[in-house]
Amino acid sequence: MPRSKALPAELNPHARQLVTRLRRLKDRDELTLRHLAAKTGYSAKSWERYLGGTSLPPREAVEALARITGADPAPLLALREIAAGSWDSRRTRPAARTRPVEQDAVDEAGEPADADQAEESGGEEQESPGRPTASRPATSARFPYPALTAGLAALVVALGAALLLVLRLHGDAAPAHVAAAPSSAAASAPPAYACHITRVDGRWSAGINHGRDTEIGYGATGADVAEAQCLLRRARISPGGIDGMFGPLTLRAVKTFQARAGLVADGMVGPRSWKALRG
Repeated sequence: MPRSKALPAELNPHARQLVTRLRRLKDRDELTLRHLAAKTGYSAKSWERYLGGTSLPPREAVEALARITGADPAPLLALREIAAGSWDSRRTRPAARTRPVEQDAVDEAGEPADADQAEESGGEEQESPGRPTASRPATSARFPYPALTAGLAALVVALGAALLLVLRLHGDAAPAHVAAAPSSAAASAPPAYACHITRVDGRWSAGINHGRDTEIGYGATGADVAEAQCLLRRARISPGGIDGMFGPLTLRAVKTFQARAGLVADGMVGPRSWKALRG
């Protein structure tokens, strides 16, 4: 697997922890960005931004990754809610800081105009000896936008964490809180396969590809791959999930079976490998 890029230095600690956990799940199951795109409905470019720390992953993307890796989504969702509050605070903070700067520019632009008007008057208005003069304040009042934004963000984070903790403690409320994956993701998800191992005419069959012996290799998808995965599992060699995708785990399982069966361990499931699998 390629080494992950370093996360941005300015990334919030909660967001950094969330991205780190998502990366570990991806690397543990040896998933590529293309595999994530095929199984979750989110594009490879989107996953590149989510796992690179440049974009906050949606709740549905976090749930989808937890589902395909067999992880508990609740801790990841709680961490995502906390990171979301700090993420919004990080976006609004630069905009708030620009307001005092603009006010300074207005003050600086106004002072020369006052001086010019005083020179044009030619001294028509002179101070009365006994009349007090109003002193101009040295600095104008500044509203504490950054402090207010940070306070609101902290309040939102605290409320979100408390709500998730309550839902976590009450197991009956947790299923209602976890949202389902978007319809677009469900529509693009690969079909589910089930292994029904039986003997047909003296040969093992999983009942998925109707006994075909089509040659398949790394990167292939479909019923032929799912059939091979079921037969590998019957031989007590785990290919990962029965998802019909010839990925790294399936490739490793095929090579292990070929070496055990005395075949050339090239990772390609051809006629000889099919014959050994159906043995």
